[in-house]
Amino acid sequence: MSYKNLFSLEGKTAVVVGAASGIGQAAAKGLADFGAKVIVADMNLEGANTTAQMIREAGGTAEVRIANLSDASSVTALFDGLEKVDVMVCTPAINVRKRLLDYTDEEFDKVVGLNLKGNFRLLREAGRFMKNQGSGGSIIVFSSIRSLVVEPGQGIYAATKAGVLQIVKTLAAELAEYGVRVNAIGPGVVNTPLTAPIKANKEWYEAYSRKSALGRWAEVDEMVGPVIYLASQASSFVTGTIHFVDGGWTAIDGRFTPPL
Repeated sequence: MSYKNLFSLEGKTAVVVGAASGIGQAAAKGLADFGAKVIVADMNLEGANTTAQMIREAGGTAEVRIANLSDASSVTALFDGLEKVDVMVCTPAINVRKRLLDYTDEEFDKVVGLNLKGNFRLLREAGRFMKNQGSGGSIIVFSSIRSLVVEPGQGIYAATKAGVLQIVKTLAAELAEYGVRVNAIGPGVVNTPLTAPIKANKEWYEAYSRKSALGRWAEVDEMVGPVIYLASQASSFVTGTIHFVDGGWTAIDGRFTPPL
């Protein structure tokens, strides 16, 4: 057996939801660089078109579709007309950083509605599609270190990320007989729009840097390698698990109380 094409995605079709910016954009570009045709999906069509243009300018193939995880019909329509889906990557999430005693029902519904229910909708539809196409596939969902460790102000977000991980494990068990693998990636703190409020606070930013073993934040490009690994034959015996990409955060288990 030759291993030189172990990470190749030539001839594959990958759907990336949340591809207009941040980790989703980097993942879409990375999948294209390894040969996949990428369906660039997001609520932000302007951003999605920008990502698709980047892919095309680099010699790749991209198609833009709208995807609103808060709308079940939008999630279903995302897969309409596609001949096949070999890889599906889901990145969208939101957070309301507040202590539990200060959380409102509306804020709870907002975070759970996207992070848990919205992600569930997408996993369900991608799973149905891959099961019915009969040629397997790889589903990759972004969870978080917060599925494992928490801090004040992260309770509901952490609950959704832990919930998504349990859905991933269950779906992996249910779809294994159809050759569909389902895994999660658990980033630490990454420079994205979601973490911009933290970066704006010097003390908070530097404290988070010190909490990882590597002593810094991650960049979105550093999430691409794990995505390619889980999308490709390199991870053919990997399913139902989470791959932490946290710079050693969970290993050294530091703690900081944020200014809430």
